[in-house]
Amino acid sequence: MDELIGRLLVATPAIDSGPFLRSVVFVLDHDADGTLGVIVNRPLPSDVEDVLPDWAGLVNAPVCLFDGGPVGVDSALGLGIVADPSDDPAAPAGWRRMTGRVGLVDLDGPVPAGTELIGMRVFAGYAGWGPGQLADELDEGAWMVVDARDKDLISPQPELLWREVLRRQEGDVRFWATFPDDPSTN
Repeated sequence: MDELIGRLLVATPAIDSGPFLRSVVFVLDHDADGTLGVIVNRPLPSDVEDVLPDWAGLVNAPVCLFDGGPVGVDSALGLGIVADPSDDPAAPAGWRRMTGRVGLVDLDGPVPAGTELIGMRVFAGYAGWGPGQLADELDEGAWMVVDARDKDLISPQPELLWREVLRRQEGDVRFWATFPDDPSTN
């Protein structure tokens, strides 16, 4: 299996119900103990300002919480994108690199200056798989692994991301973007 950290898991039509239906998951960690990621295309009706008012000014539109996944839904996880991916000591305080320019933001720490992060999202919960679980789901065809773009994480229209990510793929996979919401009505 290719390296998954920093890539997207895109739900295929094989996932026809549940929390991962048409989800796009950004993988934060993957090792022998399992896989951790966040669903990046599920905005929630709760504003960040209502939950973490100090952080609302740094979050990209839509300025709401996102449903990061079905695990740990009572906790918040911040993902931030920096302009410079180097290990420069100028990285924002409380930001820890996960991959490239993307890192976890310590939401209990100080709010960084407005120019230190070029993008940010706050997620309620996360997606997690135990050892071997995701590999089995990949073998079953439930997920497609594709390259992520930083803008995927801060898309101004996250509800369109599933189709957008599929459309930019090569080959017949692109046509999944036209898969009807309810195949029985086709």
